[in-house]
Amino acid sequence: MTYSRIAGTGSYLPERVLTNADLEAMVDTSDEWIVSRSGIHERRIAAEDQRTSDLSYIAAQRAMEAAGVGPEDIDFIIVGTTTPDLVFPSTAVLLQERLGLRHVGAMDINAACTGFLY
Repeated sequence: MTYSRIAGTGSYLPERVLTNADLEAMVDTSDEWIVSRSGIHERRIAAEDQRTSDLSYIAAQRAMEAAGVGPEDIDFIIVGTTTPDLVFPSTAVLLQERLGLRHVGAMDINAACTGFLY
């Protein structure tokens, strides 16, 4: 019997940082107000020319490296996102093409935060 497993994980954050101090300069808020309600101190903002598939490509490469696997070892791609590059084709299919994984299935799960759990 074959089971699914997570063999490696990868992540990537855009370079641009937006801090609570930056937000204080834009709107009537404070670091204390934001942190006490959300726990957030800073967030990352993608560059104008960066798409979700660009971010997921780097994360996927890092995950494969962490797992010690190559493209031939991948069976399926699932991308959980609420900010796809396009409605069609899915971001997972764009990632599949970029990784050269034409032999595998690929799909997005667009279910807000729970999409990452599903």
